[in-house]
Amino acid sequence: MTRIAIIGGHGKVALELSRILAGEGAEVTSFIRNPDHREDVAATGATPVVLDVEHSTTAELAEALRNHDAVVWSAGAGGGSPERTYAVDRDAAIRSMDAAAEAGVRRYIMVSYLGAGPDHGIPEENSFFAYAEAKAAADAYLRGTGLDWTILGPGALTDGPGNGLIDVNPGEGSGGRETARANVALVAAAVLGLPSTAGRTIEFRDGTLPLAAALEPVS
Repeated sequence: MTRIAIIGGHGKVALELSRILAGEGAEVTSFIRNPDHREDVAATGATPVVLDVEHSTTAELAEALRNHDAVVWSAGAGGGSPERTYAVDRDAAIRSMDAAAEAGVRRYIMVSYLGAGPDHGIPEENSFFAYAEAKAAADAYLRGTGLDWTILGPGALTDGPGNGLIDVNPGEGSGGRETARANVALVAAAVLGLPSTAGRTIEFRDGTLPLAAALEPVS
């Protein structure tokens, strides 16, 4: 049985991903910060484990990740202070990558966002700036590891229905960038079963292509 660790397990994407993976027969460990969220996570079929990744050491994270086959990072500070954004979205994320390597878990899926990177273009006075900087740093670090990584870059998240239809690498000015959280979960579940997506950054939005066609390796 495949064992998947999800970090940030109470987020909407993570909860939907847990349902999908558990429904496919995977054993899902879902790491959460708030003990009050255990019931919501357990209802998806995942095993909730309380772990404050913001304050956990690399060694503690490695111990938690040991004996899993893959890690999905779906955690985030959720806005607020820039200090906490950097602490979670950059520093804790990077520790989790080092921990995965230490624990021998090679497959690592990062949920990022469409347009992430050093040229994100967000002005420093914008409240989104710290998040953009943190994600740029975390994604860059992940690309430099020896992990079998895949970075997912969904567009603006919505609570719309997930139909499994997406467009990849949408360019500027090529229509809307909305992406249902349910579709993000479907994409994450799909790439976990596609070793060919390792080493790829996949930017996408709600669209017209079925997942199998959209995620085919670029020739």
